[in-house]
Amino acid sequence: MKLAASGDVVETDYLVVGAGAAGMAFTDALLMHSDATVTLVDRRHAPGGHWLDAYPFVRLHQPSAFYGVDSVPLGNDAIERSGLNVGFHEMAGPDELRAYYDRVMQQHFLPTGRVRFLPCTDYAGTEGGSHRIVSRLTGSAREVRVRRKLVDTTYMEGAIPATSKPSFEVAPGVRFVPAGGVAGIEDGAQRYCVIGAGKTALDTCVWLLGQGVPPDNIHWIKPREAWWLNRRYHQPHDMLPDFYAGGGLQMQAMARASSIDDMFARLEADGFFLRVDPAVPATMLHGAIVSEAEVEQLRRIRDVVRLGRVRRIERDRIVLDEGEVPTDEDTVHVHCAAQGLRHPPLRPVFEADRVTVQPTAWGFYSFQIELLGVVEALVGSDDEKNRLCPPIAYWDRPADYLSAYLALLAGERARAAYPAVAAWAKGSRLNPLGGLGKYREDARVLATKEVFKQVASVAVANAGRMVAVAG
Repeated sequence: MKLAASGDVVETDYLVVGAGAAGMAFTDALLMHSDATVTLVDRRHAPGGHWLDAYPFVRLHQPSAFYGVDSVPLGNDAIERSGLNVGFHEMAGPDELRAYYDRVMQQHFLPTGRVRFLPCTDYAGTEGGSHRIVSRLTGSAREVRVRRKLVDTTYMEGAIPATSKPSFEVAPGVRFVPAGGVAGIEDGAQRYCVIGAGKTALDTCVWLLGQGVPPDNIHWIKPREAWWLNRRYHQPHDMLPDFYAGGGLQMQAMARASSIDDMFARLEADGFFLRVDPAVPATMLHGAIVSEAEVEQLRRIRDVVRLGRVRRIERDRIVLDEGEVPTDEDTVHVHCAAQGLRHPPLRPVFEADRVTVQPTAWGFYSFQIELLGVVEALVGSDDEKNRLCPPIAYWDRPADYLSAYLALLAGERARAAYPAVAAWAKGSRLNPLGGLGKYREDARVLATKEVFKQVASVAVANAGRMVAVAG
């Protein structure tokens, strides 16, 4: 089936709003598993989503092998030989990711004749049963007639410092930059004040230290302490037995824990979860993966402020929820505290005329979204699709990890009844454990399988109890 256009009217089976990681993965699944035509629109000038706005020193926090679209590998499966990721699989940076998504579009999507890509275009909603899109360059509007569904990948789109105004006031004369701006400073600084507790702040601190900034010259404002996943347990290929062993550690901790705090303490003792400061209770968990080497670097920073969120930066002081600290005109304040992941009300992923992309389980993003596209293409009714893939909120608290992990287990059980979906999942390069069969005789795999046999049912029941207690 080919795309159709009549004058200013576009006709398509699916209208996908957003050509970032989600829109590209969903489209890839439709192309691989159906004869549908797809029109992608994006406000940006190229595919790649937030990677087009990313700070220059960011990298994937997961191996490249688990990211992108299923049909086109990302990276070369190389093992890094230097730096803080030494010994682990490569993680792409923004330049490689932008080039990757452009190559997927130009060399794999568009040549099918079933994909139209409209960059610099806003989705303007529905009017009289038809959809409207508007060019950012000309202001002209076009009608889109959608034969099957709108696919909204923006419903839970997060905010990043590069494109978001700070949530606090900044007085005139204050040296203030978003995370990426710190790489463009030309005249140096006596001190750097990093604002935020998430992955962007972590990356910024690690990068500054790597550029030779003394740790005593870094002032880190952290509203919350975070849990991080240990990269050692999230590697592909010949390191998959350790990945699987990490699953066994989680099951054992869930089965034996008396509370969520106890469970995290057990997993921290096992090295599965990490904290920068083990003396401070961690109340945030966004699922980012870091290395032990990165954590050791971050522990060199001693000037850490824990007085809540920033309310105002003046030329001589920073006002926070619970107090204030001094600053000065020689300090560069680095904005790493954007809203991040959004938490709007959940709605069914699959409806008669739309797909609203949302997370459905604890796990790797690209695999989850491509799975939604596969389910859309291969499963008949929307009711059954929603039974297989009920949405969950993005994780924020430690308790959310348990809820999301239970959703992962429930989803895997439900989808096992659909051979085509299960077969795709088992063979997908995006599935972190899809290649585990190659290592089925490995001693670590055999031992972990025995753990699952012994404790899985107890772990699931106890995890459900702990989630209920947490509320």
